[in-house]
Amino acid sequence: MVQPAVWDPHPEPLPLDSAPVPEYGTGSLADLLPTLAAGLGVPGMAAGIPELTPADRNCVFLIDGLGWEQLRAHPEDAPFMTSLLGSSRGGTGRPLTAGFPATTATSLASVGTGLPPGAHGLPGYTVRNPETGELMNQLRWQPWTAPAAWQPYPTVFELAHRAGVHAAQVSSPTFENTPLTKVALSGGAFHGRLSGEDRMDLTAEQLAGADRALVYTYYAEVDGAGHRFGVDSDTWRGQLAHVDRLVQRLAEQLPPRSALYVTADHGMIDVPFDERHRIDFDEDWELKAGVALLGGEGRARHVYAVPGAANDVLTCWREVLGEQFWVASRDEAIDSGWFGPVIDDRVHQRIGDVVAAARDDVLLIASEREPRESSMVGNHGSMTPAEQLVPLLEVRS
Repeated sequence: MVQPAVWDPHPEPLPLDSAPVPEYGTGSLADLLPTLAAGLGVPGMAAGIPELTPADRNCVFLIDGLGWEQLRAHPEDAPFMTSLLGSSRGGTGRPLTAGFPATTATSLASVGTGLPPGAHGLPGYTVRNPETGELMNQLRWQPWTAPAAWQPYPTVFELAHRAGVHAAQVSSPTFENTPLTKVALSGGAFHGRLSGEDRMDLTAEQLAGADRALVYTYYAEVDGAGHRFGVDSDTWRGQLAHVDRLVQRLAEQLPPRSALYVTADHGMIDVPFDERHRIDFDEDWELKAGVALLGGEGRARHVYAVPGAANDVLTCWREVLGEQFWVASRDEAIDSGWFGPVIDDRVHQRIGDVVAAARDDVLLIASEREPRESSMVGNHGSMTPAEQLVPLLEVRS
């Protein structure tokens, strides 16, 4: 006789050691610029990605939101980048890991400083400022906080510039004076250009203008299309096709002794609009109990408890979400290496008392306090391959 299935009201939570921790030190975004700078002879830099061969002129083209899995799933829309998949990570054909959380502010800071989140101090989309007790949005830099106090380390571009390497950034003029640019990507010259084609042309000129160069350029619209319409929408695929042509345009203009690296800050996953896939914190009394502030984003939450309630919040969140999210205390997340091997003292309390990272295709929205974010189709932040893996395509001249 077949026994009926028994419903378990308190299933076992996901074991924390099953979370795929980023490859800090050997294959993460934080290791890219130090590797290139080490090849240029910049003091203090180490080659963390051993597969890369030094070049005199180095360009990093970061495409916001273009994950490894999304690129591989759309070869017809990105024929040029698809042809480069075998070149990824020094010809190994493997991706990099973004770092946790897989979100723009955190990843750009990792790229520019060459440090993991626990050191540079931007460990999420929104995190608590221990000095004020307020949530700080690190992408929009609201409320305003002194940039140098929040992230005090020099960027790799600054160190390269001091060492006599021509360092330059070619991006939208919108980003020239933002605090995030200051803490993550400053150093050398900033050149603002509106169109992608103009950025590619000027990037090639900047590479050719010096014997040793480190140049960064950026394209944001793939990410925007994914958030609004999803990563398999016609709009998203159109943006992918457009940026594929931009990559080819830049590759065809590389001056001699150059290496172009095409990467991204994170991937993305579409989450259906129903109650099973979108859990609303603002309507869930169990999840709200004992919570003073809800930070992070839908797939990578920082949870700040009222004094004395951290253990109860951890227990509740594991019971409610533990089959779909990795749910850790602050110390467990740190000890598991989610934010890197070292956590600076100033960063420790920015991390939530509880940290929750989605494994399944679910989202922990907050419909009242985060209406815009809660309405997005495409989302990211966690450690799943769709979000975490990013390409490192290479073209050399």
